[in-house]
Amino acid sequence: MDQQGLVTVASKWPVDTTVDRLEQAIATAGLVVFARVDHARNAREVDLDLRPTFLLIFGNPRGGTQLMQENQVAGIDLPLKFLVWEDEHGQTWVTYNDVAWIARRHGLSPETAGVVTATASTVENLARQATQD
Repeated sequence: MDQQGLVTVASKWPVDTTVDRLEQAIATAGLVVFARVDHARNAREVDLDLRPTFLLIFGNPRGGTQLMQENQVAGIDLPLKFLVWEDEHGQTWVTYNDVAWIARRHGLSPETAGVVTATASTVENLARQATQD
């Protein structure tokens, strides 16, 4: 499987706890959770099995809009997302898009480098807070 542009980190917490910790960290950072998607619940509703899998869609319109002002198509990767999932061994993982990869993908210029760097640092810190602290 091609993992280009993705970062995956192990969590020492179960999926539900990791999702809750992410939501709390996102709120504490002053960001907005736009949606929480329970893929496993959705699968059960159509009689299919899926290990615990949640998608958190979050961000900050002030930062994301600056990136889309430069290249509106960057909106396909914004708002940002965390995928929290359990593997076949019961290990919880958090996967997210590398913000620098998003910037390269959309050809963002050095003019938005400060936003990209700050966003990347925030996303990494949120993932660490939710999975390790």
